[in-house]
Amino acid sequence: MDNNRLSEFLRARRALVRPEDHGMPAGARRTPGLRREEVAVLAGVSTDYYVRLEQGRERNPSPQVLRALAAALLLTDEEASYLRAAVDPPQRPRPGREYAGPQLVSLLDAWADTPALVYGRYLDLLALNSLGEALFSWLGGRTSLITAMFLNPAARDFYRDWAVVAQGCVAALRAANPAPDDQRLQELVGELSVRSADFARMWARHHVRAKTASAKRFRHPLAGDLTLDFETFSVHSAPGQHLVVYRAEPGSAAARSLSLLGSLAPTEINDVQDEGHIPHELP
Repeated sequence: MDNNRLSEFLRARRALVRPEDHGMPAGARRTPGLRREEVAVLAGVSTDYYVRLEQGRERNPSPQVLRALAAALLLTDEEASYLRAAVDPPQRPRPGREYAGPQLVSLLDAWADTPALVYGRYLDLLALNSLGEALFSWLGGRTSLITAMFLNPAARDFYRDWAVVAQGCVAALRAANPAPDDQRLQELVGELSVRSADFARMWARHHVRAKTASAKRFRHPLAGDLTLDFETFSVHSAPGQHLVVYRAEPGSAAARSLSLLGSLAPTEINDVQDEGHIPHELP
């Protein structure tokens, strides 16, 4: 994987900005997005300098230039932070094995009526409470959510808006790992890019966005269709980890579905897996 994330990021983001977003006429264009000279004018730099940035021949723009480029490319705060990190990667120790702390696990277990989980910076599931395990039983005990999202066919049935959720996972993976020399990230991205054209396409878009709060629509093999709100919290005692708590509107069909899941014994859920509705193994 090319370590010059600056040039990759600039090219990808330039293609996503429409001329009309800056009040310019679109006209006839061979490729989508802004032209290089248009970005240069918007950022107040020479076209030659901007071309060198995109070609990787210039890798050390000043903070002022980065701010101007962020404005020209209409970057969000998260994307602007990623742009800065592409020039000056954060220095942090090599991450060891991630695990959820015992107090965090106890907190999950205390929420008996709502699914809750903890995931790490590579989107590995580190802990789930009982209802979370029931909701995500399609994983068959596997822990890599990003791998399952693209390589397990059951994911496309479970997430009714699979493309939106998958793009969100890719954006969150990039947001959590700005360091270009992260070996685990390189291996993960390399494997998924080879095995999934969808992942390769989404990763190339260079979206950067941490998971926050929203609603997701699921199709569970036992509980049927349900829509759950969720909130994501950063775990400050373990940087890179996030706590996700799902919630159903009281009295709703989704709340009744969660109640049904909570009443089932693990063996009943496993029976559905054994019948082939939910694969145990990833391809």
